[in-house]
Amino acid sequence: MTNEITEKLHQASHGLLMMSESEYPFETVLWVNQGKEPITAQKILQLTGHPQDSPVEEVELEYFFRNCAFEKEWHNEVQKSEVKKFQTLVESLKENLKEIKVYRIGTINIDVYIIGKTLDEDLAGISTKVIET
Repeated sequence: MTNEITEKLHQASHGLLMMSESEYPFETVLWVNQGKEPITAQKILQLTGHPQDSPVEEVELEYFFRNCAFEKEWHNEVQKSEVKKFQTLVESLKENLKEIKVYRIGTINIDVYIIGKTLDEDLAGISTKVIET
């Protein structure tokens, strides 16, 4: 079941680039048997190998995708097509994961983990990087 979910997330994110001061692809992540406890910033830091004192910001899923998953009146046809792909990605996350949280780790070069629980109590999701100076 979990492998099907990671494949669905991979397909939904394939070819998409997270827009910031640079553009980075999405990667699927999976931590088996890690979802029995609540998802916390400390747990994500531990699972990703970041130092425990790394700055972490938790944001809502819709807020994180606010600039790429919502159509603006000034978008051209290519941008509108990209918006639809991001909307499909958000829908896929919501359909396949529960208790979704978005963690932004670091400053300037920020690692982003969009993580939720599967029905099998594994942690799964996608990760990317954003650059903000």
